[in-house]
Amino acid sequence: MINGPARLLPGNHDLDFDAADSDNRFDTYRSQFGADYYSYDVGNLHVVALDSVQYRDGEDYTGGLGEEQLEWLRQDIAATPKGKTVVLAAHIPLLNYNDQSQTRHQVKEIKEIHEIVGDRDAVAFGGHSHTTEFMREGDATEGWTKTWGVDALPFDHITAGAISGDWYSGRVTEAGYPTALQRDGARPGVLTLESRPQSTTDRFTVTGEDDATQLAVGVNSPRYRDWFDTNRSKVGKAAAFERPTEVSAADLADGTYLTANVFAGSTGTGVDVELDGGEAKGAERTQAMQGEAKKVGALWSDPVAAQEQLVHGGSVAESGMHLWRLELPADLAAGEHTAKVTSTDRTGRVSTETIEFTVTD
Repeated sequence: MINGPARLLPGNHDLDFDAADSDNRFDTYRSQFGADYYSYDVGNLHVVALDSVQYRDGEDYTGGLGEEQLEWLRQDIAATPKGKTVVLAAHIPLLNYNDQSQTRHQVKEIKEIHEIVGDRDAVAFGGHSHTTEFMREGDATEGWTKTWGVDALPFDHITAGAISGDWYSGRVTEAGYPTALQRDGARPGVLTLESRPQSTTDRFTVTGEDDATQLAVGVNSPRYRDWFDTNRSKVGKAAAFERPTEVSAADLADGTYLTANVFAGSTGTGVDVELDGGEAKGAERTQAMQGEAKKVGALWSDPVAAQEQLVHGGSVAESGMHLWRLELPADLAAGEHTAKVTSTDRTGRVSTETIEFTVTD
Protein backbone atom coordinates (compact mmCIF):
# COMPACT_ATOMS: atom_id res chain seq x y z
CA MET A 1 0.00 0.00 0.00
CA ILE A 2 2.93 2.40 0.54
CA ASN A 3 4.07 1.97 -3.08
CA GLY A 4 7.67 1.11 -2.31
CA PRO A 5 10.04 -0.91 -0.15
CA ALA A 6 9.38 -0.82 3.58
CA ARG A 7 12.53 -0.41 5.65
CA LEU A 8 11.93 -0.78 9.35
CA LEU A 9 13.62 0.08 12.62
CA PRO A 10 12.84 -1.06 16.18
CA GLY A 11 10.97 0.73 18.94
CA ASN A 12 10.37 0.14 22.62
CA HIS A 13 7.40 -2.15 21.91
CA ASP A 14 9.69 -4.52 20.00
CA LEU A 15 11.91 -5.28 23.00
CA ASP A 16 12.45 -8.79 24.33
CA PHE A 17 11.83 -8.06 28.00
CA ASP A 18 13.11 -11.53 28.92
CA ALA A 19 16.48 -10.97 27.21
CA ALA A 20 19.44 -12.25 29.18
CA ASP A 21 21.35 -9.02 28.54
CA SER A 22 21.15 -5.77 26.59
CA ASP A 23 22.83 -7.26 23.52
CA ASN A 24 19.88 -9.63 23.07
CA ARG A 25 17.08 -7.11 23.60
CA PHE A 26 16.05 -7.18 19.92
CA ASP A 27 16.70 -10.85 19.06
CA THR A 28 13.09 -11.43 18.02
CA TYR A 29 13.01 -8.23 15.97
CA ARG A 30 16.25 -9.16 14.16
CA SER A 31 14.97 -12.66 13.41
CA GLN A 32 11.84 -11.26 11.74
CA PHE A 33 12.93 -7.96 10.19
CA GLY A 34 16.73 -7.76 10.02
CA ALA A 35 19.31 -5.35 11.38
CA ASP A 36 18.31 -2.94 14.13
CA TYR A 37 20.56 -0.19 12.71
CA TYR A 38 21.94 0.32 9.20
CA SER A 39 22.32 2.90 6.43
CA TYR A 40 21.74 3.13 2.70
CA ASP A 41 21.84 5.67 -0.12
CA VAL A 42 18.93 6.68 -2.30
CA GLY A 43 19.36 9.54 -4.74
CA ASN A 44 21.03 12.42 -2.95
CA LEU A 45 20.03 11.09 0.49
CA HIS A 46 22.12 9.06 2.91
CA VAL A 47 19.53 7.43 5.18
CA VAL A 48 20.62 6.19 8.59
CA ALA A 49 18.22 4.00 10.57
CA LEU A 50 19.13 4.04 14.26
CA ASP A 51 18.26 1.82 17.19
CA SER A 52 17.50 4.49 19.80
CA VAL A 53 16.07 2.19 22.47
CA GLN A 54 18.33 0.97 25.27
CA TYR A 55 17.22 -1.61 27.84
CA ARG A 56 18.62 -3.25 30.94
CA ASP A 57 17.15 -6.35 32.57
CA GLY A 58 15.21 -5.41 35.67
CA GLU A 59 15.03 -1.76 34.63
CA ASP A 60 13.15 -0.16 31.75
CA TYR A 61 13.91 1.26 28.34
CA THR A 62 15.52 4.65 27.79
CA GLY A 63 16.59 6.70 24.78
CA GLY A 64 20.16 6.16 23.62
CA LEU A 65 22.46 4.56 21.06
CA GLY A 66 25.20 2.97 23.16
CA GLU A 67 28.95 3.19 22.54
CA GLU A 68 29.15 0.57 19.77
CA GLN A 69 26.39 2.09 17.64
CA LEU A 70 27.68 5.62 18.23
CA GLU A 71 31.11 4.61 16.94
CA TRP A 72 29.49 2.92 13.93
CA LEU A 73 27.58 6.15 13.22
CA ARG A 74 30.78 8.16 13.48
CA GLN A 75 32.49 5.96 10.87
CA ASP A 76 29.39 5.77 8.66
CA ILE A 77 28.99 9.56 8.42
CA ALA A 78 32.73 10.07 7.92
CA ALA A 79 32.56 7.78 4.88
CA THR A 80 29.56 9.62 3.39
CA PRO A 81 30.24 12.25 0.67
CA LYS A 82 29.73 15.78 1.95
CA GLY A 83 27.25 16.57 -0.85
CA LYS A 84 24.62 14.11 0.37
CA THR A 85 21.79 15.02 2.72
CA VAL A 86 21.96 12.92 5.88
CA VAL A 87 18.57 11.60 7.04
CA LEU A 88 18.64 10.21 10.58
CA ALA A 89 15.66 8.05 11.56
CA ALA A 90 14.95 6.66 15.03
CA HIS A 91 11.95 5.53 17.06
CA ILE A 92 12.71 7.50 20.22
CA PRO A 93 13.51 10.92 18.72
CA LEU A 94 16.89 12.56 19.14
CA LEU A 95 15.07 15.55 20.64
CA ASN A 96 11.40 16.20 21.22
CA TYR A 97 9.31 19.26 22.12
CA ASN A 98 6.68 17.48 24.18
CA ASP A 99 9.20 15.51 26.28
CA GLN A 100 11.91 18.16 26.18
CA SER A 101 12.98 17.74 29.82
CA GLN A 102 12.71 13.94 30.00
CA THR A 103 15.91 11.96 29.51
CA ARG A 104 14.04 8.71 28.95
CA HIS A 105 12.20 9.87 25.84
CA GLN A 106 15.12 11.52 24.03
CA VAL A 107 18.55 10.26 22.97
CA LYS A 108 21.25 10.89 25.56
CA GLU A 109 24.08 11.09 22.99
CA ILE A 110 22.42 14.02 21.23
CA LYS A 111 25.38 16.38 21.49
CA GLU A 112 27.76 13.74 20.10
CA ILE A 113 25.36 13.08 17.21
CA HIS A 114 25.23 16.78 16.39
CA GLU A 115 29.03 16.88 16.40
CA ILE A 116 29.25 13.81 14.13
CA VAL A 117 26.87 15.35 11.57
CA GLY A 118 28.68 18.69 11.80
CA ASP A 119 27.81 21.23 9.12
CA ARG A 120 26.33 18.71 6.69
CA ASP A 121 22.84 19.18 5.27
CA ALA A 122 20.74 16.94 7.51
CA VAL A 123 17.32 16.19 8.96
CA ALA A 124 16.33 13.89 11.85
CA PHE A 125 13.06 11.97 12.20
CA GLY A 126 11.55 10.31 15.25
CA GLY A 127 8.26 8.90 16.49
CA HIS A 128 7.39 7.46 19.92
CA SER A 129 5.74 10.49 21.56
CA HIS A 130 2.40 10.40 19.66
CA THR A 131 2.81 14.04 18.68
CA THR A 132 3.56 15.75 15.37
CA GLU A 133 6.43 18.23 15.70
CA PHE A 134 8.25 20.02 12.89
CA MET A 135 11.20 21.49 14.78
CA ARG A 136 13.38 23.64 12.56
CA GLU A 137 17.02 24.60 12.49
CA GLY A 138 17.58 27.34 15.08
CA ASP A 139 14.62 26.33 17.28
CA ALA A 140 15.33 26.23 21.01
CA THR A 141 13.52 25.25 24.21
CA GLU A 142 14.32 25.68 27.88
CA GLY A 143 14.16 21.90 28.35
CA TRP A 144 16.83 21.12 25.74
CA THR A 145 19.20 23.70 27.19
CA LYS A 146 18.79 22.61 30.81
CA THR A 147 18.68 18.86 30.16
CA TRP A 148 21.13 18.40 27.28
CA GLY A 149 23.05 21.63 26.88
CA VAL A 150 21.59 22.05 23.38
CA ASP A 151 20.94 25.76 22.86
CA ALA A 152 19.57 25.59 19.30
CA LEU A 153 18.95 22.91 16.69
CA PRO A 154 21.73 22.68 14.07
CA PHE A 155 19.29 21.08 11.59
CA ASP A 156 15.59 20.13 11.42
CA HIS A 157 14.34 17.53 13.91
CA ILE A 158 10.86 16.18 13.08
CA THR A 159 8.63 13.99 15.22
CA ALA A 160 6.55 12.27 12.59
CA GLY A 161 3.63 11.31 14.79
CA ALA A 162 1.90 7.93 14.87
CA ILE A 163 -0.31 6.15 12.36
CA SER A 164 -2.38 5.10 15.40
CA GLY A 165 -2.60 8.71 16.58
CA ASP A 166 -3.10 8.50 20.33
CA TRP A 167 -3.35 4.70 20.51
CA TYR A 168 -6.60 4.48 18.51
CA SER A 169 -8.41 6.34 21.29
CA GLY A 170 -11.47 8.55 21.16
CA ARG A 171 -14.71 8.61 19.24
CA VAL A 172 -15.14 6.25 16.29
CA THR A 173 -15.84 8.25 13.12
CA GLU A 174 -18.20 7.44 10.27
CA ALA A 175 -15.18 6.18 8.32
CA GLY A 176 -14.84 3.38 10.88
CA TYR A 177 -11.67 4.43 12.66
CA PRO A 178 -11.28 6.55 15.81
CA THR A 179 -10.35 10.21 15.99
CA ALA A 180 -7.20 9.28 18.00
CA LEU A 181 -6.15 12.92 18.32
CA GLN A 182 -2.56 13.09 19.48
CA ARG A 183 -1.14 14.65 22.64
CA ASP A 184 -0.72 17.99 20.85
CA GLY A 185 -4.12 17.85 19.12
CA ALA A 186 -2.72 16.87 15.71
CA ARG A 187 -4.79 14.39 13.76
CA PRO A 188 -3.21 11.06 12.79
CA GLY A 189 -1.55 11.01 9.41
CA VAL A 190 1.51 10.31 7.31
CA LEU A 191 4.65 12.38 6.90
CA THR A 192 6.32 12.36 3.48
CA LEU A 193 9.87 13.52 2.75
CA GLU A 194 10.38 14.35 -0.92
CA SER A 195 13.91 14.70 -2.30
CA ARG A 196 14.25 16.39 -5.68
CA PRO A 197 17.36 17.68 -7.46
CA GLN A 198 16.39 21.25 -6.61
CA SER A 199 15.23 20.78 -2.99
CA THR A 200 14.13 18.46 -0.20
CA THR A 201 10.69 19.16 1.27
CA ASP A 202 8.35 17.59 3.81
CA ARG A 203 4.56 17.43 3.95
CA PHE A 204 1.90 16.00 6.24
CA THR A 205 -1.27 14.22 5.10
CA VAL A 206 -4.13 13.63 7.54
CA THR A 207 -5.58 10.12 7.46
CA GLY A 208 -8.55 10.01 5.11
CA GLU A 209 -8.07 13.58 3.87
CA ASP A 210 -6.35 15.33 0.99
CA ASP A 211 -3.41 17.65 1.55
CA ALA A 212 -5.71 20.69 1.93
CA THR A 213 -6.68 19.61 5.47
CA GLN A 214 -3.93 21.03 7.66
CA LEU A 215 -5.50 22.85 10.62
CA ALA A 216 -8.29 22.85 13.20
CA VAL A 217 -9.87 26.15 14.27
CA GLY A 218 -11.58 26.75 17.61
CA VAL A 219 -12.47 29.25 20.34
CA ASN A 220 -10.62 29.51 23.65
CA SER A 221 -12.82 31.55 26.00
CA PRO A 222 -12.89 31.98 29.81
CA ARG A 223 -15.98 29.76 29.88
CA TYR A 224 -14.06 27.06 27.98
CA ARG A 225 -11.07 27.40 30.29
CA ASP A 226 -13.27 26.98 33.37
CA TRP A 227 -14.75 23.84 31.79
CA PHE A 228 -11.27 22.54 30.94
CA ASP A 229 -9.93 23.03 34.47
CA THR A 230 -13.02 21.44 36.01
CA ASN A 231 -12.77 18.36 33.80
CA ARG A 232 -8.99 17.93 33.39
CA SER A 233 -8.99 14.96 35.76
CA LYS A 234 -12.05 13.36 34.11
CA VAL A 235 -10.53 12.27 30.79
CA GLY A 236 -13.09 10.22 28.86
CA LYS A 237 -15.83 11.00 31.39
CA ALA A 238 -16.38 14.75 31.08
CA ALA A 239 -19.74 16.14 30.09
CA ALA A 240 -19.61 17.82 26.68
CA PHE A 241 -18.80 21.52 26.59
CA GLU A 242 -22.01 23.22 25.50
CA ARG A 243 -22.13 25.89 22.79
CA PRO A 244 -18.36 25.86 22.06
CA THR A 245 -18.62 28.66 19.49
CA GLU A 246 -20.68 30.99 21.67
CA VAL A 247 -18.98 33.75 23.69
CA SER A 248 -20.42 36.47 25.87
CA ALA A 249 -19.42 40.10 26.23
CA ALA A 250 -17.87 39.12 29.58
CA ASP A 251 -15.84 36.38 27.84
CA LEU A 252 -14.46 38.93 25.39
CA ALA A 253 -13.52 41.30 28.21
CA ASP A 254 -11.59 38.55 30.02
CA GLY A 255 -9.68 37.31 26.97
CA THR A 256 -11.14 35.13 24.21
CA TYR A 257 -9.00 33.75 21.40
CA LEU A 258 -9.53 32.19 18.01
CA THR A 259 -7.10 29.27 17.87
CA ALA A 260 -5.55 27.45 14.92
CA ASN A 261 -3.80 24.15 15.46
CA VAL A 262 -1.66 23.81 12.32
CA PHE A 263 -0.72 20.14 12.44
CA ALA A 264 2.56 20.53 10.53
CA GLY A 265 3.11 24.12 11.63
CA SER A 266 6.63 25.23 12.40
CA THR A 267 9.00 28.16 12.51
CA GLY A 268 8.41 29.81 9.14
CA THR A 269 4.66 29.12 9.14
CA GLY A 270 2.36 32.16 9.13
CA VAL A 271 -1.29 32.26 10.25
CA ASP A 272 -3.65 35.10 9.30
CA VAL A 273 -7.23 35.72 10.37
CA GLU A 274 -9.86 37.71 8.45
CA LEU A 275 -12.68 38.62 10.81
CA ASP A 276 -16.03 39.27 9.09
CA GLY A 277 -14.26 39.88 5.79
CA GLY A 278 -12.01 42.58 7.21
CA GLU A 279 -8.28 43.08 6.90
CA ALA A 280 -6.17 40.02 7.62
CA LYS A 281 -4.39 40.08 10.99
CA GLY A 282 -1.48 37.87 11.96
CA ALA A 283 -2.06 35.35 14.71
CA GLU A 284 0.58 34.74 17.39
CA ARG A 285 2.28 31.40 17.87
CA THR A 286 1.88 30.26 21.48
CA GLN A 287 5.35 28.66 21.54
CA ALA A 288 7.90 30.82 19.78
CA MET A 289 10.58 28.08 20.09
CA GLN A 290 13.13 30.72 21.09
CA GLY A 291 14.33 29.08 24.29
CA GLU A 292 11.24 29.68 26.43
CA ALA A 293 9.73 27.16 28.85
CA LYS A 294 7.00 24.76 27.76
CA LYS A 295 3.56 26.34 28.24
CA VAL A 296 0.92 23.99 29.65
CA GLY A 297 -2.72 24.38 30.68
CA ALA A 298 -6.12 25.59 29.59
CA LEU A 299 -4.84 28.90 28.24
CA TRP A 300 -2.36 27.10 25.95
CA SER A 301 -4.58 24.18 24.99
CA ASP A 302 -6.25 23.37 21.67
CA PRO A 303 -9.99 23.66 22.46
CA VAL A 304 -11.02 21.60 19.42
CA ALA A 305 -8.90 18.62 20.46
CA ALA A 306 -9.44 18.96 24.21
CA GLN A 307 -13.23 18.91 23.83
CA GLU A 308 -12.95 15.57 22.01
CA GLN A 309 -10.37 14.09 24.36
CA LEU A 310 -11.91 15.01 27.70
CA VAL A 311 -15.29 13.63 26.62
CA HIS A 312 -14.29 10.60 24.54
CA GLY A 313 -10.87 9.66 25.95
CA GLY A 314 -7.22 9.80 25.00
CA SER A 315 -4.46 12.22 25.93
CA VAL A 316 -5.20 15.93 26.40
CA ALA A 317 -3.83 18.62 24.07
CA GLU A 318 -2.83 21.07 26.80
CA SER A 319 0.48 22.01 25.21
CA GLY A 320 1.88 22.14 21.70
CA MET A 321 4.42 23.85 19.47
CA HIS A 322 2.10 24.38 16.48
CA LEU A 323 -0.80 26.37 17.97
CA TRP A 324 -1.55 29.95 16.89
CA ARG A 325 -4.13 32.32 18.39
CA LEU A 326 -5.64 35.76 17.86
CA GLU A 327 -7.44 37.61 20.65
CA LEU A 328 -10.93 38.74 19.68
CA PRO A 329 -11.74 42.46 20.14
CA ALA A 330 -13.36 43.18 23.50
CA ASP A 331 -15.94 45.43 21.81
CA LEU A 332 -17.04 42.91 19.17
CA ALA A 333 -20.74 43.44 18.49
CA ALA A 334 -23.38 40.95 19.57
CA GLY A 335 -24.51 38.64 16.78
CA GLU A 336 -23.11 36.17 14.27
CA HIS A 337 -19.49 36.43 13.10
CA THR A 338 -17.26 34.60 10.66
CA ALA A 339 -13.50 34.18 10.71
CA LYS A 340 -11.40 32.90 7.82
CA VAL A 341 -8.13 31.40 9.04
CA THR A 342 -5.28 30.86 6.59
CA SER A 343 -1.98 29.11 7.26
CA THR A 344 0.99 29.45 4.92
CA ASP A 345 3.94 27.15 5.44
CA ARG A 346 7.55 28.05 4.75
CA THR A 347 7.34 26.69 1.18
CA GLY A 348 4.27 28.82 0.40
CA ARG A 349 1.62 26.09 0.61
CA VAL A 350 -1.70 27.57 1.80
CA SER A 351 -4.52 25.97 3.79
CA THR A 352 -7.75 27.64 4.90
CA GLU A 353 -10.53 26.92 7.40
CA THR A 354 -13.57 29.03 8.30
CA ILE A 355 -15.33 29.22 11.66
CA GLU A 356 -18.65 30.80 12.56
CA PHE A 357 -19.22 31.96 16.13
CA THR A 358 -21.79 33.94 18.10
CA VAL A 359 -21.33 36.86 20.51
CA THR A 360 -24.10 37.28 23.08
CA ASP A 361 -24.81 40.34 25.18
